Amino acid sequence: MNSPIRPGPLVTEENEFFWASGADGRLRLAECGSCAALIHPPQPVCRYCHGHDIGVRAVSGRATLIGFTVNHRFALPGLPAPYVVAQVAVEEDPRVRLTTNAVQCAPDELELGMRMEVVFEQVEDAWLPLFRPARDHPATDPLPLAEVETHQLARRVRPMVTTEKFEDKVAVTGIGMSEIGRRLLVPPVSLTVQACQRAIADAGLTVDDIDGLATYPGAGAAYGGFGEGGVTALESALGLEPTWYNGGSETFGPCGSLISAMLAVAGGLARHVLCFRTVWEASYGELVRRGRIAQEPPRRLDGWMKPFGAISAAHTLAQNAQRHFHRYGTTRETLGWIALNQRSNAALNPTAIYRAPMTMDDYLNARPITTPFGLYDCDVPCDGAVAVIVSAVDAARDLAQPPVYVEAVGTQILERLEWDQSTLTHEPQVLGQSAHLWSRTALRPEDVDVAELYDGFTFNCLSWLEGLGFCGIGEAKDFLDGGKNIARDGVLPLNTHGGQLSHGRTHGMGLVHEAITQLRGAAGPRQIPGARVAVASSGGLTPSGVILFRADG
Repeated sequence: MNSPIRPGPLVTEENEFFWASGADGRLRLAECGSCAALIHPPQPVCRYCHGHDIGVRAVSGRATLIGFTVNHRFALPGLPAPYVVAQVAVEEDPRVRLTTNAVQCAPDELELGMRMEVVFEQVEDAWLPLFRPARDHPATDPLPLAEVETHQLARRVRPMVTTEKFEDKVAVTGIGMSEIGRRLLVPPVSLTVQACQRAIADAGLTVDDIDGLATYPGAGAAYGGFGEGGVTALESALGLEPTWYNGGSETFGPCGSLISAMLAVAGGLARHVLCFRTVWEASYGELVRRGRIAQEPPRRLDGWMKPFGAISAAHTLAQNAQRHFHRYGTTRETLGWIALNQRSNAALNPTAIYRAPMTMDDYLNARPITTPFGLYDCDVPCDGAVAVIVSAVDAARDLAQPPVYVEAVGTQILERLEWDQSTLTHEPQVLGQSAHLWSRTALRPEDVDVAELYDGFTFNCLSWLEGLGFCGIGEAKDFLDGGKNIARDGVLPLNTHGGQLSHGRTHGMGLVHEAITQLRGAAGPRQIPGARVAVASSGGLTPSGVILFRADG
């Protein structure tokens, strides 16, 4: 039997010079002829001087190792686990980082700051630039700094355009959640309809009252169990007649549908917008295993990361976590306190998928996924849908539930969007959005009674804690130590329904559902007494968003 062939990159006219570099052993990158900056990924304009004289430059092929993770969980044809995904900063312009594989060495030989050199591997008509420890000068250097240091990002937040806030014109009036479970094997539209009908009933509305629809990621991204077909699928099922609708992945994270809905309501396009998010990843995986859904192995991989086996957000976040460890002394136990806290809270939530007690030893000894992440650093793939209704504030006061008001949102992008070119020590697209949130309110972090922070991985949650100012940058190790500060009776009760790590991956909308439940005082045994202000974040890596809610008008 022939060995499987490793998928090659998708070669286009714009990137062919890069993927063809190995033909003569010289690494090539785009260069601005005006300011000599290297530009990666290649663009028709320089991001630094905005010049249009873009050419191609052969570079030395030497770089600094700025991140690596040993992948144990994922695999591609011709690239079986374990393998090392790495990031290197190019010697001639350390602002340029390449995702690659570290080769010709054992993982325990790698050290951040190590000098690396390029070697090429041909895959059909492309050459993959891989990197090995430099043979003539393997010494380690300080890691290159980010383009904008973490503590300086907040200075770049744009001031409010007007003193009038759109947030003051809206309220959350209804929430609904479908059955949540592993491999429910029901059509995803059924989950969507169940959650939406429960949200409508919760608000005391009828289907005819709904004049707006919003979702993430929309119809175009249903593949892989991450959607039900978007606005089109729900409108067809319920026969709605919205005056406004919106769906797409380029928005303010998985909960971007809510912020879009708020803008539509504040602008007078709708009075009651039904926002929804459905996942059925667990069933999707099961149907693939049964052969009910065909999944052809890829021959070509797009982007600048996938050809090196960096096919999961875990590979990026693991390297950011590693750099946080390196710079601030964070440890796996630090992340473990987040996982243990979520599991403790899930024990009080009958809808949570994982409710059994977990110890630190359980966490530390779990099977590795991609270092430093183990199984319990990762959220739980599940099937489920969550719906939230955003209403005009003047209509909200007459409905079935006490309205929950919106104090502020944070959406501004202050970091590069490309995952491997962005923030070095935190999850990308957290720090800017967090700083933007606090620029739109007089409330401060100490006013928050409960935090529902995105935890696709434990490190997401740590990044939001620091980004939102619940502890200082680099201070999460001390803040999380022992788990007392984030417990239900602690300084900042965190992810009180179990989070995505134990309740299930509802892609951020479950966090909003729990925030509203807490501010209504309806969380039962996990209720935080006197909760009046809650923050909920969603996403990161992709553009993300964060919302500050309050119970008082």
